[in-house]
Amino acid sequence: MPNSPQPPRWKRRAEARPQELLDAALTVFVEQGYAQARLEEIAERAGVAKATLYRYYESKLDLFQAVVRNSLVATLDGFSGAPSSARDRLVHLLTAFMERVAGSQLSGIPKLIIAEAGNIPEVARFYHDEVILRARALVVAALDEGAANGEFRAVDADYAWRIIVAPLLLSIIWKHSFQAFEPEPLDFKRHLAAQLDLLFDGLSAGKDKVGQE
Repeated sequence: MPNSPQPPRWKRRAEARPQELLDAALTVFVEQGYAQARLEEIAERAGVAKATLYRYYESKLDLFQAVVRNSLVATLDGFSGAPSSARDRLVHLLTAFMERVAGSQLSGIPKLIIAEAGNIPEVARFYHDEVILRARALVVAALDEGAANGEFRAVDADYAWRIIVAPLLLSIIWKHSFQAFEPEPLDFKRHLAAQLDLLFDGLSAGKDKVGQE
């Protein structure tokens, strides 16, 4: 018997798991930004009708929030079982961000926020409250605990946390803005190693080396 004709694509996949929609949405948001992303294209990439997308998410903002919570927020919330020492927790946090975010497709989300925060304040506010405040709490807690137990000297943690995370944001900006003009891609492991070296050892040669040639 001749092969039966294949049913239309939409009938083959009348339902889509939310994760499929989130994956498609992440790709479109990263490629096009928030303002230019269209729900029709996200649904098409997920292999469903637009009406199916609306069964799970009421709007583009609702979908974007789900993407962020599913990826970045979930990553930050996963640090409850991080190492016990303050230094090791900071290393663990920065390493995980570099590997899971800066060095992956997820780097497009912070880049999107930086680029569009002024024009779409509701998106920036959501990201600030859900992601930035979580990251701040993790870093400040490590700095405060490290100062209390003698691992670190006391610093102005309310401002120091921004200085600690700034190199990670620089790596994302560099990746999406200037990497194309350089002969070699940004080595995220070397970038992080240099950051940790300066973070924990600083630029001082130490009292025992002062005056030595």
